[in-house]
Amino acid sequence: MLAGLCAAVLTCGSPTQEPASPPPPPAQQQQQQQQQQQPQPQQPGPDEGAVARRRDALRRAVQGSGQDAPAPAASPVNQGGVPIPTALSGSIGLQSGPFQSLAISMDLMTAVGTSSEPDPVIQQLQGGHHDPRRRGFTLQQAELQITGAVDPFFQGRFVLVSALDAETNETIVEIEEGWLQTQQLPYGLQLRAGQYLTPFGRLNPVHPHAWDFQDQPVVMSRFFGEDGLRGPGALVSWLLPTETYLELSLGAQDAHGETMASFLSSDEAYAERPLGGRSFPSDGAPLVRSGGDLVWNGRVAVSFDPSPPTTFLAGVSGVFGPNATGAGAATAIYGADLMWRWRPLDNRRGYPFFKVQGEVMARDFEAAAQVDASDPNNPFAVAGETLHDWGAYLYAVWGFDVGWAFGLRGEYASGRGQSYVGQGQFDRAQDPWRADRVRVSPMLSYQTSEFSRLRLQYNFDRSDHLTRDAHSVWLGFEILVGPHQPHSY
Repeated sequence: MLAGLCAAVLTCGSPTQEPASPPPPPAQQQQQQQQQQQPQPQQPGPDEGAVARRRDALRRAVQGSGQDAPAPAASPVNQGGVPIPTALSGSIGLQSGPFQSLAISMDLMTAVGTSSEPDPVIQQLQGGHHDPRRRGFTLQQAELQITGAVDPFFQGRFVLVSALDAETNETIVEIEEGWLQTQQLPYGLQLRAGQYLTPFGRLNPVHPHAWDFQDQPVVMSRFFGEDGLRGPGALVSWLLPTETYLELSLGAQDAHGETMASFLSSDEAYAERPLGGRSFPSDGAPLVRSGGDLVWNGRVAVSFDPSPPTTFLAGVSGVFGPNATGAGAATAIYGADLMWRWRPLDNRRGYPFFKVQGEVMARDFEAAAQVDASDPNNPFAVAGETLHDWGAYLYAVWGFDVGWAFGLRGEYASGRGQSYVGQGQFDRAQDPWRADRVRVSPMLSYQTSEFSRLRLQYNFDRSDHLTRDAHSVWLGFEILVGPHQPHSY
């Protein structure tokens, strides 16, 4: 049976064998031999340059994460260091040919910690769904990822994430990603369709287990909601034929749902985080009637090596679409990001290294005029206004010894335009999702191997909506089982 399985795997994905033809006459054989002896000019494929640039981009992405680059697939090993037969590696998710047939992996993140604030306030300070969000223990996420090639022309990815609700401990299961992507389009083009993370900035397209810190930056929680910006749609990207890596992307996604917090969102999301104190329409968000009812996103990304040990990446992003406060109301979010990494050529398992990363974002939210009818005897007209918010984070991570790294992150968020707090009153300082806020976070991490990591992080928070400064400490543990694909550039 094992021999039959090996034979099936070896033949899977290979071209169909044609029946053997009768040998040609001797004269024809001699003519063919003479033709074969003549040197033949090599014709490079029209897309080899684009493929090489995408491969180089993948290398930069792995290096930029501060983690070790994956080992060559010629002799794969499992977590115990036991070699895996190359003939079978294609069936269990390791690279064994021109494309990967299947990769299945599981990632588990959990944390324990405490804070000077009670749990309801912690859940305002820790705005990401996969952040440590309560005193005691938190299951941040359990992620199942399946990635593989459909054929030489398409690949697919499916990511299922489960977590425990910080308030009720109820199990939450969601499809984080589910898409197909082309692999053979000409001229450096690539098309993706399905449910995907919006390519905005450095962190939004990356799963939480690949972040350097344990929690989501403040500005991302405010603009993108607790689960980040994602949704069903289509994305086309173009890798330009230049010496420097330069990629343009343009996409459109559905504007509804809690993962589109700044756009058409949902009544549940507004009940938890009313943006600017505005209310969700009682008759629901409008349906899609035209392209203007979608969220449109664009990004320009560039990367180059200033010197052999260093890599620099930068990008600008924008996302635009309607919001739920009223007819004609829209939201625009802009951002710029950068990453600089130093790692000597004679490094040992990727150490030492030094990495700097940051993003700055701004949002213009057109809040339509509404009526607060919570008191039927005294309705209050809330005038329309454009709310302006902005924020940024900047951090550095120093990998000072094999497995060990120290990081320091600073964040700031602010805005302009008052939030409605009810009973005819406006005060942005009372709005936990728009008040001026500063957060500083030192972090120490230790990777026992490429498959497990411990992180100790302290958060200092100062926000106008708090009566005192907040102090929180989190110890997180993460494991990875199975081959996990590097994240896209």
